[in-house]
Amino acid sequence: MRALLTGTARAVRDALAGLSPAGGRVVLGDAPGGDAQFDIDRVAERAVWEYVCRHAHVPVAVHTEDAGTRTTGSRPEYVLVVDPIDGTRPTSAGLEMGTVSIAAARMGDGRPTVGDVTAAHVLELKTGAWLYADDSTGIESSGYAWPVPRLSPNTDLTRMFWSLEFNGHPMRLMCEAYQHLVDASANTGGVFVFNSASYSITRIVTGQLDAFVDVGNRILRDHPGTEAEFRGAGRGSILHLFPYDIAAAVYLARRAGVTITDGYGAPLDDMPLLAVDPAGQRSCVAAGSPALHRALLDSIRWNSGGFA
Repeated sequence: MRALLTGTARAVRDALAGLSPAGGRVVLGDAPGGDAQFDIDRVAERAVWEYVCRHAHVPVAVHTEDAGTRTTGSRPEYVLVVDPIDGTRPTSAGLEMGTVSIAAARMGDGRPTVGDVTAAHVLELKTGAWLYADDSTGIESSGYAWPVPRLSPNTDLTRMFWSLEFNGHPMRLMCEAYQHLVDASANTGGVFVFNSASYSITRIVTGQLDAFVDVGNRILRDHPGTEAEFRGAGRGSILHLFPYDIAAAVYLARRAGVTITDGYGAPLDDMPLLAVDPAGQRSCVAAGSPALHRALLDSIRWNSGGFA
């Protein structure tokens, strides 16, 4: 499994090598979940499928953002949940925040969840640095100049280095939820928007960030009247965290000791791996320490009057 996951990720990176970040950026349509698919997404999707078909020694299912679920043979025991490019927009711009994200889980009854993941790999497309873990090994890494994992001990919200999400998230609603945290930390800490959940979460594993939040899904669940605004920002679709966005990163984070939950503080284990509908999407709050995670949950404004 390790060879299949790491080889698939390398195949995507190789397929994208040499493509000019100044060219293309053509939107070719929408993925089943509604997210825009760029020209480089099609290149990466093809690289995943071709590599797995050539190198999987037993039948496996492959679930990707654009193609959904396919199998290389009958009765696959495992499914690979792949985001061929998590961070299409920064990757299209030639920035470093794009990754290949791959999680492997047993198919079981055909309804696997995040809690069923047994191996995960995240490869940074720009640098080639990577993280890998499975149920029989600790976290393996390459490309970092320090030992990984390395979690930040910071518990101070005003000194927090953190990232947040805006794709498909109305700016007004997100400001209602945590503009006070941005104001408090932007100067004495750092606030980042990476447009890649797997990159953000794995930055906590590497110690580069203290925390990551994507709270849109809880805001919508708690305040259904905000749906029109979310659909407006998502061009008609609800674009919160899909399983292919975070399945690998959640597994790696938990193995590293990161505190990671949904916006309610509940484990993400029951998140269905193969779903793309709004009911299967989730929020996420992750931090390098339980204390910072608790402070974030307590400080985000979940019930602002502006949500009415």
